[in-house]
Amino acid sequence: MELCKKIFLVVMWGALLSATSGANVVDRIVAVVNDDIVTLVEFNAAFAPHLQNIMKEYEGEDREKVIEHTRKVFMQRYIDGILIEQEAKKTVPPIVVKDEEVITVLREIVEKRNLSMEEFLKELAKEGNTLEMAKEEIRGQMLRMRVLNREIKSKILVTEEEIGEYYNKHRDQYEGKEAVHIKEIMLTVPEQAGKAARAKIKENAHNLLRSIKAGESFEEVAAKYSQGGAAKDGGDIGFVERGIIIPELEAVAFGLSVGEVSNVIESENGFYIIKIVDKRGAGIKSLEMVRQEIKAKIENEKMERKYEEWISSVRKKSHIDIRLKE
Repeated sequence: MELCKKIFLVVMWGALLSATSGANVVDRIVAVVNDDIVTLVEFNAAFAPHLQNIMKEYEGEDREKVIEHTRKVFMQRYIDGILIEQEAKKTVPPIVVKDEEVITVLREIVEKRNLSMEEFLKELAKEGNTLEMAKEEIRGQMLRMRVLNREIKSKILVTEEEIGEYYNKHRDQYEGKEAVHIKEIMLTVPEQAGKAARAKIKENAHNLLRSIKAGESFEEVAAKYSQGGAAKDGGDIGFVERGIIIPELEAVAFGLSVGEVSNVIESENGFYIIKIVDKRGAGIKSLEMVRQEIKAKIENEKMERKYEEWISSVRKKSHIDIRLKE
């Protein structure tokens, strides 16, 4: 769910691969959340990626103002994360995440980044993190998602009347452009990859294409090897209109026939193989075509409201003492 992604965007990879830069800082408590404490070193480690981005993008007084504002906002989100974890322990039965579930997700992350476990561990070490720290962050993320699903998502209902009303009010938004239904296999190239590493990834892409041409299912290859977000769905990213995907893909996609598989497509960020499932021209999209899209939008809006109501009620009944100095 998009809401959940937004809530925890600052947590998942930020804390997983952030620099732990508190070695020369005298540690102290910067927040108390019921029976849990947050130390300065812990907070700085989680905030480090955001601080690095600000240092790159801002200068002078603007930089200081942005840092001050962002730290306050991040502290609130950090505390909300702790509150959600505490709520997980209160449920009956308590919401838990098993070790094997964490290992499965960890392996998926490593595979999607096109790294070996050894390379992944080296990256963690460079950033001052350990495998155990990474596993605990993944466990916390999974735990929080399950709490939100139980406390919020499971209680949200979108009716057919709401979907129809939304469609009628926003009919102008469904003036469809020419679009293609795409399935993709994506192999990403890490930012710091050299020529040899890039060449190896390109070779891997061509090997996958040969497997498909030899008769292996495109969807199965995508599920096994694609590093795109739709890999679990056989690479299916749905209908895509002109102007949405990167130019390298668009130039090929709209020239292919339905059922046709592309050659390996190279871009700055990686290599792609795409398959065209369907095509459609311009015109008003019918309600049936956009039903699930509208349902997801209404659901997201309700999730936004329900989450704010729920987390606000949790904050009110909790003891929260923020001691973060400016």
